[in-house]
Amino acid sequence: MSNIAIFKNQNAVTTTGKRELSDLAKSLASSLTTRRIQTSINGTFKRVVNGEQIGNAVRGEINVIIVSALPKVSRVFYAEKYDPDGEATLPNCWSNLGDKPESAAADPQSTSCATCPQNIKGSGGGDRRACRYQRRISVLVEGDDSGDVYQFNVPSKSLFGKGTGNVHPFESYIKFLIANGESPDNVVTNVSYDANAEGMELLFTPVRNVTDEEYEMIKSAQARPETKAYTTITVAQADKVTKQPEKVAAKPAAPVVSRSEEPEEVEEPTPAPTKREKTKAKQEASSEAKPALADVLSAWGDED
Repeated sequence: MSNIAIFKNQNAVTTTGKRELSDLAKSLASSLTTRRIQTSINGTFKRVVNGEQIGNAVRGEINVIIVSALPKVSRVFYAEKYDPDGEATLPNCWSNLGDKPESAAADPQSTSCATCPQNIKGSGGGDRRACRYQRRISVLVEGDDSGDVYQFNVPSKSLFGKGTGNVHPFESYIKFLIANGESPDNVVTNVSYDANAEGMELLFTPVRNVTDEEYEMIKSAQARPETKAYTTITVAQADKVTKQPEKVAAKPAAPVVSRSEEPEEVEEPTPAPTKREKTKAKQEASSEAKPALADVLSAWGDED
């Protein structure tokens, strides 16, 4: 604690010593500081606070505890291709629940994600969609006694697919835990890079149940406002990015038929045809046409 005097007049002396930060101070501090764990193509995990890396990167794997997540997969759309040397901007459009653009999106591409042209396979090149799936979750880091919560972004290629044993992509991992009677926030989860993948893909594996001390830390973290906020704000917002993107006109893209690891779209059932009553004239005409149809079918058979 600093010994620098901050008060203009400090005459009163407390008998209980220096008090801890109040709930008010903690809630205000959470709005000033954002934390996330950044993944990268070189296989490292970095702690980023207000957009700046803190400490050394961790290579290969990291153990975390998932403390918050939205009930559905989110969507995010950037019109410009990613440029590591370019100035960071907010996404053009995004949806926390994958149903409609958020009100804060500066360049919404449609009123509904289901009918959005950026949600068509092929709009992002190949069989990809320009609007990407993602999961933004809140986590604690194993062994970090500070209880600091971090945003963790699970990219689209790490979401879907089938697992092997107890090693899974994220969506399959959550289902695996619940099917085995475990809660995601009661388990220490190992997050590792898939060494067999061609690109950057993450795998999730349960390590152990949390301890009593960790359980209390989890409950405290889940009561703090930033824990839920990290699941709804974008990565750019967590990094304190304020630059708005250039607006683009949404153009429909031709769908590409190919295999993909993305979940299949649920098609609306085709309504049953309405049976209409034939008029007497139409019934007589249909009856008269039947012999002619039989003659045609007979002629087709003779051609063979």
